[in-house]
Amino acid sequence: MANRNTQTHGLVSRKFLCCWLFLVIVLVLYCIFSWDSTSLPAPIDHSLFPNQKAFSLFENQSIPLRDELRDDLPLNQETYSLDQPKEQELKKCDPSKAILKVFMYDMPPEFHFGLLDWVADGKSVWPDIRTKIPSYPGGLNLQHSIEYWLTLDLLSSRFPDRSGPCTAVRVEDSREADVVFVPFFSSLSYNRHSKIKPPEKVSRNKMLQQKLVMYLTAQEEWKRSGGKDHIIMAHHPNSMLDARTKLWPCMFILADFGRYIPRVANVEKDIIAPYKHVIKTFVNDTSMYDDRPTLLYFQGAIYRKDGGSIRQELFYLLRNEKDVHFSFGSVQANGINEASQGMHSSKFCLNIAGDTPSSNRLFDAITSHCVPVIISDEIELPFEDVLDYSEFCIFVRASDAVKEGFLMKLIRGISREEWTRMWKKLKEVEGYFEFQYPSRKDDAVQMIWQAVARKVPAIRLKVHRSRRFSRFKIGR
Repeated sequence: MANRNTQTHGLVSRKFLCCWLFLVIVLVLYCIFSWDSTSLPAPIDHSLFPNQKAFSLFENQSIPLRDELRDDLPLNQETYSLDQPKEQELKKCDPSKAILKVFMYDMPPEFHFGLLDWVADGKSVWPDIRTKIPSYPGGLNLQHSIEYWLTLDLLSSRFPDRSGPCTAVRVEDSREADVVFVPFFSSLSYNRHSKIKPPEKVSRNKMLQQKLVMYLTAQEEWKRSGGKDHIIMAHHPNSMLDARTKLWPCMFILADFGRYIPRVANVEKDIIAPYKHVIKTFVNDTSMYDDRPTLLYFQGAIYRKDGGSIRQELFYLLRNEKDVHFSFGSVQANGINEASQGMHSSKFCLNIAGDTPSSNRLFDAITSHCVPVIISDEIELPFEDVLDYSEFCIFVRASDAVKEGFLMKLIRGISREEWTRMWKKLKEVEGYFEFQYPSRKDDAVQMIWQAVARKVPAIRLKVHRSRRFSRFKIGR
């Protein structure tokens, strides 16, 4: 009797479980078939999974989500995309979304726009750039004008009606800032005021550098970090000659390291920025391989000192080569127009080391969509941590370039298809090297700010390490 009751109870239990299982299956099937195929789940909160990558799990979506963490970057270092949605450029600047907070000193006008003959009205040390922007001198002055464009961008970063990107935003409290910006137009100071004008005993350029050192070292912001979080622009190779060894803990923005000792300037600490191109932009360029009759182009100073002596060697090697233009040229007379026409009608453009490893000729070639041939072993390139220059430039070691026949064999061996691929890439990247106001998405101004932002974690590390033994000091 007991066995019969047990068997009956077991049978009922199994029937009960089967019914429940059936109901669960029906409910699951109902949910699946009634699911709205166009809906997406809520975004993943990556802060809950700090050590995991987040990937899209939907069919035909194998691309990682935009804000995934990358294993190849240091902790807390953000990634910066060069292909953000175009609609962002149309939106107004939202200072709260800026990736870099910048404190800028309100320095006397003699350090910045006063060098452009702007006269302050006593109300502000800055011009009202919404009504009139002081103009920058042309010619070769323009190639080192980054100080002008970066300062304008910061001054406008808090305008309520500003549209377009705002990678960097100016803050009023230096303790909220990631970096401290020093608005000294050092390249302009060198270009315009490096010569002594009687009855002066010291050049205005040297005097301004002396004043700059005294000003900065007296500031609480400099004392707090030892200058490690300060940005000083010294793009002209001869700018800041007297002050650079006194202010070297800062981050310099430079054209190259050719005239700096490694302790004062190096790739780990400082930023390499592009020159502003001097020749005309090749707008609506539809030229193809056969539309550019000159194979290889160079026009500029041939007899240079230091590492630039290679120009003279190449001149004698290439001057009689077919389809090669290699001649002396300058910005005087009609030089810029001639160089524009020459580069626009050439397939390859030589960028050879001069007095320093870099020159604006590289950026003239880029904006001309003339594939650069770089012969400069010590050159450092802007934004090379995010740009692969080998996709649109050809690099040749100086020791190989001066070998009889080597360079021309290399250039003539590049196929039409390979040249076309590099030409198209030049058209894609040229915007990264364009200076303008107002700044636009991923132009040279925004790319420089992004490069600075990528240095911020390293700056913080240095500042924090320097404070280890400074909080509690006991007299000895």
